[in-house]
Amino acid sequence: MTFVANNGSLDETTMRKFFTHRRMIIGSSIWQLKNKIINMKILILCTGNSCRSQMAHGFLQSFDPEITVCSAGTEASGKLNPKAVAAMKEIGVDISHHTSDSVDLYLDQEWDYVITVCGGANENCPAFLGKVKHRLHIGFDDPSHAVGTDEFIWGEYIRVRDEIKEVFYQFYRDNIKNS
Repeated sequence: MTFVANNGSLDETTMRKFFTHRRMIIGSSIWQLKNKIINMKILILCTGNSCRSQMAHGFLQSFDPEITVCSAGTEASGKLNPKAVAAMKEIGVDISHHTSDSVDLYLDQEWDYVITVCGGANENCPAFLGKVKHRLHIGFDDPSHAVGTDEFIWGEYIRVRDEIKEVFYQFYRDNIKNS
């Protein structure tokens, strides 16, 4: 097989080398783009790490399983809030396998984003020893403090869950997906 170029004809071996080199360059660019997303590390902080930070963690991971998302608490409760787990399960996001971890586990790591989701964590966050590129605070009401009928309390979990989903999807779209 012979290929014709502006300066004459090229043999098949030369053309294969040319296209193989081009594919390697394009493949390398795709790998670099994918690697950028895969290496994105986000830590979500709250006080107890049982409800809001767990919901945000679950949503971010559901938007893009290639990014690394962790959540932690300044005073981690050691357990997940069952109503938060149920509220997330209701819309198909399973956080039941998450653990409630102390922020101490993550202090010496590097993060692209550290996001606090409640006032207590924002005011009482420890100094991070590792490199943090962006620190954000996005506050949400704590549905575990809701008082009233069972329907009202459940409604608060749903309201806060939906707010977290909306705000964190906007964050993901603006800062991760399109970056």
